[in-house]
Amino acid sequence: MDRRTWLAERRAATIAEYDAEASGYEQDEYPVDAQIRFVARLLDTCPKDGLVLDAPCGTGKYFPLVAAAGRRVAGIDQSAGMLAEARAKGIAVSLEHVGLQELSYDRAFDAVMTIDAMENVSPEDWPLVLARLNRAVRPGSHLYLTVEEVDFVVVDAAHASLSARGFPAVRGEIVEGDVAGYHYYPGRDRVLTWIAAEGLEVVTEEYQHARDAWGYRHFMLRSPG
Repeated sequence: MDRRTWLAERRAATIAEYDAEASGYEQDEYPVDAQIRFVARLLDTCPKDGLVLDAPCGTGKYFPLVAAAGRRVAGIDQSAGMLAEARAKGIAVSLEHVGLQELSYDRAFDAVMTIDAMENVSPEDWPLVLARLNRAVRPGSHLYLTVEEVDFVVVDAAHASLSARGFPAVRGEIVEGDVAGYHYYPGRDRVLTWIAAEGLEVVTEEYQHARDAWGYRHFMLRSPG
């Protein structure tokens, strides 16, 4: 199997997995205190009644925080199931069924947040997604990005397993079971290289352990003014 086909299958499997989990997604009690703090910081950078893009928005977990701060929120997601849950909240001014790779907004938002999502983006698509997120915000605006990290022992074991089964995987990619899901963990240094290449400035960075051998790295970024 060639890599392009394999990645397309992984993305389809990920979408199907989110569709199936949508109704109970918010019941997962993984740590979110850092996410909440960073969303609040992001909202502080926006003008009153400013428009924030939640991309992807999932079930709209953070919509109430945006509304409570007096800002408006729009959402996109590649999962129809997730969008249905987000729509039921009745908060977003618009919702679009589209993936990060297909995002096409041009200087339309005062801020963008991409939370708990970049782990589903392949290394080939990381620069593209960063460019599309950057283009979505107005010059000088801020972006909040989370990046999952796992222990290198887990990463190496996953790569060895996928390679042994003949899959065209690169180091950092993890597939749960034979067909379900897809995660990619590029590591901090590679992420910073991609961020710098897009011309984004790192304003704040923080790491928070979540559970077991993984955690979240949080980046507050500023688009070139």
